[in-house]
Amino acid sequence: QVQLVESGGGLVQPGGSLRLSCAASIPSGTIFSFNTMGWYRQAPGKQRELVAAITSGGHTNYAESVKGRFIISRDNAKITMYLQMDSLKPVDTAVYYCNAVVMPSTEFRYLEVWGQGTLVTVSS
Repeated sequence: QVQLVESGGGLVQPGGSLRLSCAASIPSGTIFSFNTMGWYRQAPGKQRELVAAITSGGHTNYAESVKGRFIISRDNAKITMYLQMDSLKPVDTAVYYCNAVVMPSTEFRYLEVWGQGTLVTVSS
């Protein structure tokens, strides 16, 4: 089973920066194709929303609220995804979740995998 682990969350002041990482691990002896990956976030009392997504070919898409401030990237060799967050605002405060759509080599179907989340708090 594929597992995703987020890291890099914490407390930061408005205008500051933070870099989130999402590291994937797979069972030994297995092969998975990682297709679209993305970052979602959820604040208390709000629904989970897409922050940014990146395809296996490197095409990216961002929520309007973070355009120009966040950059999503991925390292396929390390099976790791990143989210560089600059000019952070209090409204960015949320639990950030890593998501990946993967396909095992043993079957022709896609699986959606979620991490447990990492908390980002933007406050002065």
